[in-house]
Amino acid sequence: MISNSKPISILLVDDDEINNFISIKLIKKALEYTEITACLDGSYAIKKLLDLQAKDPNSLPDYILLDINMPIMNGWEFLEDFKRLEIDPLKKSKIYIISSSVFSNDINKAKSYPLVKNFISKPLNVDKIKELFTVEKTA
Repeated sequence: MISNSKPISILLVDDDEINNFISIKLIKKALEYTEITACLDGSYAIKKLLDLQAKDPNSLPDYILLDINMPIMNGWEFLEDFKRLEIDPLKKSKIYIISSSVFSNDINKAKSYPLVKNFISKPLNVDKIKELFTVEKTA
């Protein structure tokens, strides 16, 4: 388990409730202090982020773990709205695409967005999560 002194806030945006349940369990197993909010579609996540921004931009999540393929608003549309609405002018939130897609065009597209830190292949596991947050701590 990675020990972090202050809670890490994470917004998990994925339409698969079972995946969310598993991801939350794995993140809590890998990281000591986390506050995780799950959203089942991109549009709900955008609304939630706009509410947080209006209250206090510092309350935006530290990390956004974003699936690509979702109904209502997919990950690409989320990224476009996130940028267009200037949700995070302080650049507090680090966005990671988490996807089961193995298509190189999805991986390359994700990496073409300056907002996106990296592409992580599903399924998540404790080692991938620890690696992500260890890299972040040293960056």
